[in-house]
Amino acid sequence: MTQTYSIEEGTAHPLGATYTGHGVNFALFTAHGTKVEVCIYDEAGIEELARITLPEYTDEVWHGFVPGLQPGARYGYRVHGPYEPEQGHRFNHHKLLMDPYAKAHMGELKWGPELFGYTVGHEDADLSFDERDSAHMVPKCVVVDSHFQWKQTRNVRVPWDQTVFYETHVRGFTMRRPDVPEHMRGTFAGLAQDGPIKHIRELGVTSVELLPIQMFLNQPFLTDKGLTNYWGYDTMGFFALDQRYMDGPNIDEFKAMVDRFHENGLEVIMDVVYNHTPEGNELGPTLSFKGIDNASYYRLMPGGGADGNGAEGPGARYYINDTGTGNTLNLSHPRVLQMVTDSLRYWVTEMRVDGFRFDLATILAREPYGFDEGGGFLKSCRQDPVLSSVKLVAEPWDIGPGGYQVGGFPPGWAEWNDQFRDNVRAWWKGDEALAPKLAQCMSASGDRFNHRGRRPWASVNFITAHDGFTLADTVSYNEKHNDANGEDNRDGSSDNRSWNCGVEGDTDDVAVLDLRARQQRNMLATLLLSQGTPMVLAGDEFGRTQQGNNNAYCQDDDISWLHWEIDERGQALNRFTQRLTKLRKELPVLRRGRFLSGDVKEETQLKDVTWLAPDGAEMDSGHWDDPQTRCFGMLLEGTAQASSIARPADDATVMIMINSWQDAIEFKLPARADGVHWSRLIDTALDPQEPEDFEPEAIYTVTGRSMLLFVAAGEKQSANAVAALVASL
Repeated sequence: MTQTYSIEEGTAHPLGATYTGHGVNFALFTAHGTKVEVCIYDEAGIEELARITLPEYTDEVWHGFVPGLQPGARYGYRVHGPYEPEQGHRFNHHKLLMDPYAKAHMGELKWGPELFGYTVGHEDADLSFDERDSAHMVPKCVVVDSHFQWKQTRNVRVPWDQTVFYETHVRGFTMRRPDVPEHMRGTFAGLAQDGPIKHIRELGVTSVELLPIQMFLNQPFLTDKGLTNYWGYDTMGFFALDQRYMDGPNIDEFKAMVDRFHENGLEVIMDVVYNHTPEGNELGPTLSFKGIDNASYYRLMPGGGADGNGAEGPGARYYINDTGTGNTLNLSHPRVLQMVTDSLRYWVTEMRVDGFRFDLATILAREPYGFDEGGGFLKSCRQDPVLSSVKLVAEPWDIGPGGYQVGGFPPGWAEWNDQFRDNVRAWWKGDEALAPKLAQCMSASGDRFNHRGRRPWASVNFITAHDGFTLADTVSYNEKHNDANGEDNRDGSSDNRSWNCGVEGDTDDVAVLDLRARQQRNMLATLLLSQGTPMVLAGDEFGRTQQGNNNAYCQDDDISWLHWEIDERGQALNRFTQRLTKLRKELPVLRRGRFLSGDVKEETQLKDVTWLAPDGAEMDSGHWDDPQTRCFGMLLEGTAQASSIARPADDATVMIMINSWQDAIEFKLPARADGVHWSRLIDTALDPQEPEDFEPEAIYTVTGRSMLLFVAAGEKQSANAVAALVASL
């Protein structure tokens, strides 16, 4: 130790290391720790310059102020206390701990036995105690200066009914883009370049959802195989950016990216993981929370645990594992709940993100007695003036009891709707008896979401996501091909509802390739023409493949990266996707603000939606119950009442036809008033798409496995708008 620092009392708030302009205030919560030391390191994070004991303990927070300490200072904590695993306590001051509130880190984690609070291999396992120091193996926390000169004065705030999510990976999106400087590829700075932003804007999506970017770790079982935690679902620092996505050490790089996205009218959505940490179960390492206050931060088994997990006892040695990763964060504890909500507010207020997608969100709403949509976390978000103003999207399932909760989250939340994915894939694969399910999906799954004043946007519709087949692979593979993951193809879901169109994987068969292209257009059209909020997986718009790998979580390589050498078929699919997003934007009837009912409104004498059989008659129970119903129509009346106010809307009327049968079917277009004709804007059997007009009650031959969209042109309310739309396509 080569430096001497003075120490003052400081304050218990805010938690973390806060630069005041005159020094740094340190504050760390631990209900059971008996002493906390701050270790200050040199710029390289190697030599310990000073070890300072925090002098004050207020409301279970140890705190102290170090005058003169500047931004850029490297530090870590050592926390003293009882090592009593059977009582839930795992304090070990020989282990350097990362600050839960750290805003930045430097250095990489080096895996080794020194990281564990117990002696690895000891006959007493985790009941033993390890005295080796871990400081040389642990990333150091970094004090930051939060000042940044924003160019945009406020966030974008895209209305929910106009939102189209675009799920992507910071690194994978730019690693192969030739218009991004090589040193910027895979970084926030690279994503903020003109080329990537131009592609995203032209695609017509509004909200870029980034896979986890908070500081996360690579587990040794991956690094031992030469693989990596590519997706990033193992967060260790809830307030810090991961260094691997930064062109330099300054967190301003992320802020500059957000600023550029906002300048271009794009929202930034973060995929966040607040359900577990990389510290694993009782045999996992001691990196932060486990050594700061294990009994408070984690849910421990019944019969043990000191803070709300049950009476103290041997059960506290073991962890509740609702995540499948070994541990579960205890959001029933007020300080843990505070940490999560503090983190979310930090990303909104300091980093200006526009919303969050919550991994395994059911866990966040689970109390010791089970899932509760009125539980502490959900109530905290709902009443918080900051968090309630941004987009909140739940992945509404986990592996714990009562874990599947699609439609069960409270008002104000949107949810991933896996029913949409499964039913749409099965429909276009050709499975039977799915017409009623598809109709529900295209109507924003009102059977699950239409309650308590929730709106159609609450259903986040998707056909593909990071986890599973890409769209191109969904139509190219019957089976998963995950051999590159090194798990003998046992990993990843086997329930993909995919169809290879006759050949498994790569082929030169033009007929098969044409069918695959049409199936991709079918699914994209179903996604973007349905009620609810669509989510597009990056690369699906031009046919990205992962060679049949449906679990590429560990592939930081060509399997996962987007390839921008797009062939003619890919370019055509990209243009088709742009056409769909434009239609969705310009035709309000495709994104109604309330659920479709199919009822005749007395004031307007119109139905908002009518389901039609190919002969033009309205579908009845006989059609819906018939497992052979493979073709039907969805008539969306643009002048039907669009809100609770009893008055007609002034929007264009749309007719959608869907045929999953292999053969062509004759379909009668609906009758309209004199002077009105139908303009065909989408036919997935055609490429390119050219508008064409048809008379009411004309017979249209719907190609096998195809989908169409017509708009009624010539009606007084929408004539000019439709003409302008057709001209712009």
